[in-house]
Amino acid sequence: MNPSTAQARVIVDELVRNTVSHVVLCPGSRNAPLSIALYDAAASGRVQVHVRIDERSAGFLALGIAARTGRPVALLCTSGTAAANFHPAVLEADRAGVPLIVLTADRPPELRSAGASQVINQARLYGDAIRYFDELAVAERRAGQNSYWRSQICRAWNAAYGEWRSGPVHLNIPFREPLVPDFDSDGAVALEWYESLEGRPGGARWTELPDFGALPSFVVPSARCGLVIACDTGVQAASEWAEQHGWPVVSETGGIGLGGATAISSGAWLLGVEEFIREHKPEQVLCLGRPTVFRQVQAVLSDPDVEVLLVRPDSDWPAPAHNVRQVGQWFAEPTKPADPEWLAHWQRADAAAHAAVTEALAGEPWPSGLRLASELIDALPPDSLLVVGSSNPTRDVALAGRLRPDVLVHRNRGVAGIDGTVSTAIGAATVHRGHSYALIGDLTFLHDTNGLLTGPAEQRPDLTIVVLNDDGGGIFSLLEQGAPEHSASFERVFGTPHGADLGALCAGYHVPHIVAETLTEFRAALRPEPGLRVVEVRVDRTRHRDLHARVRAAVKSAVAGS
Repeated sequence: MNPSTAQARVIVDELVRNTVSHVVLCPGSRNAPLSIALYDAAASGRVQVHVRIDERSAGFLALGIAARTGRPVALLCTSGTAAANFHPAVLEADRAGVPLIVLTADRPPELRSAGASQVINQARLYGDAIRYFDELAVAERRAGQNSYWRSQICRAWNAAYGEWRSGPVHLNIPFREPLVPDFDSDGAVALEWYESLEGRPGGARWTELPDFGALPSFVVPSARCGLVIACDTGVQAASEWAEQHGWPVVSETGGIGLGGATAISSGAWLLGVEEFIREHKPEQVLCLGRPTVFRQVQAVLSDPDVEVLLVRPDSDWPAPAHNVRQVGQWFAEPTKPADPEWLAHWQRADAAAHAAVTEALAGEPWPSGLRLASELIDALPPDSLLVVGSSNPTRDVALAGRLRPDVLVHRNRGVAGIDGTVSTAIGAATVHRGHSYALIGDLTFLHDTNGLLTGPAEQRPDLTIVVLNDDGGGIFSLLEQGAPEHSASFERVFGTPHGADLGALCAGYHVPHIVAETLTEFRAALRPEPGLRVVEVRVDRTRHRDLHARVRAAVKSAVAGS
């Protein structure tokens, strides 16, 4: 057996022993030893391999799988720009705490700076976005290699799964030729090596790891008038704690995943009503995760009169005004009972705001982003998964004001980009038990159309992708750039109309596509069906700003009268 083949077989075996059950593979020559070893492992049922030809999309596919399963996913490519195309997914995995084991094949040292093809400096390619980096020594024909290879895989898995916080790790692996297995005189794969390449008995990992997180640190709430804000994590846990202790709870995902008797479905609207917040300012805010969507959430967390308690699994905590009082990995029992009148005030305001939003949207002509999000949330089957894209969709879902505690939600809010969202949704849906949906904008869809490219041998999940097509950057119409005084520059540098034919793109990837022009057609299109499909809804983005202003005014008036 040649050294590259021996090393690759051991690496794959030890990954499986470390509970890696999904690997995303991108084809290439230099990573051939690992690709062949993975093929053999998949053929024997030891690991599930997903093959993609676009490294950028592949990275986000792996991220979606890892985010949904909570377990490290391995991601493999050849050398050169292939490895660089993993970078956006690595950045998202870093900020979102998603465990990835990135394996980049490389040329051996003697081929670097020697004019060889596909050579870049891959050492620490992803900078400080990774938890751990190592470049494995080039495999050699000598004893002692098996334990070294297995030990390094255990180190990488340990760092990805995280003593403090999960995240991406990077192993750069230079391979010398031959890159494919040798065959003996009988035509069988040569298996002879200088030492045993077996792992620990019973399928155990080479190095056993401690049970991290057995003794988490806690934040201790101490206010009678408190507010729970769930951001990019822990919506269900926040709901349960808030209900048990009588604190109102709001979420940056709106009502998706939010439940319990103290859930405030209109939280994103209420936090933006200055008069209400001025009269109902919380003494303490118990914040789970990192707020990334709404300025009104940032404003509450930045208020010098509000004490912020942050639940965060690591020491990299967000602090909008640098005034966080406590940081912990979980929340403890409060030291004081909640004020029942405080909760009642929030519930009355929530009921008024919810009614105002419902009435305002019912009077709007179809379609609009807010109405679409509201209809989608209502139509989701129990136990389904909703992947929400950045920009307008994540805001529309939160502002729709619909409680659905029986639905799971995922958003790429680590760095809050539109990169790879189609691939993320496909990855998450692949491992979700039940039907899945995604709500994304047209630019997000166009940014990752290669995510639709699924070979005939690859698994296609039961996923309905809803594309809100407003022909450009509709999110900017809600920001300062969309104000009337900036109309001269808006369309060219912010609106960026594209006129793309999404149906033709889907046809090229052999993905079913429909345009839902009426509300009746949209509701029918949301019925669960097997396989991957795209539902396009075309929206006039020039209406976004006025619609939000009208609903905001309606909420403000209703809350004032409550």
